[in-house]
Amino acid sequence: MTAATPEIDDFTRPYWDAAAEGRLLLRRCRTCTKAHHYPREFCPRCWSDDVRWEPASGRATLYTWSVVHRNDLPPFGDRTPYTAAVVDLVEGPRMMTEIVECAEADLRIGMELEVTFRGGADGAPAVAVFRPCHRPTPAGGLSR
Repeated sequence: MTAATPEIDDFTRPYWDAAAEGRLLLRRCRTCTKAHHYPREFCPRCWSDDVRWEPASGRATLYTWSVVHRNDLPPFGDRTPYTAAVVDLVEGPRMMTEIVECAEADLRIGMELEVTFRGGADGAPAVAVFRPCHRPTPAGGLSR
């Protein structure tokens, strides 16, 4: 069995290069103005091929999740348990991802999340994952 790693080609290279720099990119249709994710060369809503890369804010809300306790595919087996999730990006698209830095008991539908990246070492691509959003409160502390 080989490790489950994304296939990087000329089309997706801007996405993976941005991820390596800690930036999340989306594709946006210039015809219907809708953003989409995963990256495609055409708009999945109106089928236009006038689609461009754009930076995403990195903000999302939790739509749903499942805690995975067993996965035999490398590299996932070494990470169990982990939280597989679907998040709603503020730009509109839904994205499959993983939630990190959050105990299962603290997960809530609609909780605010921010992107962070895992990987990028030993030639592995950096992958977008999400964690609870930390924003300074007026008192100077951190809130979730």
